[in-house]
Amino acid sequence: MNAKIPNSRNILIAVDESENAKRAVLYVRDLLAGLSGFHIKLITIIPEPSEDYFASETERTQWVKDKQDSFQGILKEYSMLLHEAGFREEDVTLYVMMKECTSIAECILREQEKLSCGTVVIGRRGISKKEEFIFGSTSSKILHTARDCAVWVIE
Repeated sequence: MNAKIPNSRNILIAVDESENAKRAVLYVRDLLAGLSGFHIKLITIIPEPSEDYFASETERTQWVKDKQDSFQGILKEYSMLLHEAGFREEDVTLYVMMKECTSIAECILREQEKLSCGTVVIGRRGISKKEEFIFGSTSSKILHTARDCAVWVIE
């Protein structure tokens, strides 16, 4: 088997608009501040709404644009937090993508593999046990299905 070995200094931080996502960024910042050679990939995945959700394609297109703009702003804020701690601009890359997988967890792990990241960092959403049973947990899915990488779940 010719598996691609991930680079242990490439760190993928999957974020959304939650406080736990911000804590994940702050954790990495505080843990690795001042250390050189780490490359941070900040990624957010926009869940694609069903076609029935909007009255027209124009509404859908506007919603997607608004979400992309909003998440670009969040990623830039997180990027600034990392830069202020000493991460070089070229060592922090921002990715906003539409969900193209069956789950957010699957999308995150695909990007981890594609970007050759040795570590995936996610914030735990803090959903109830009932919600986790019904909807599943992204962090739990990543913990149970990730291969060839470390997974840090930040509370």
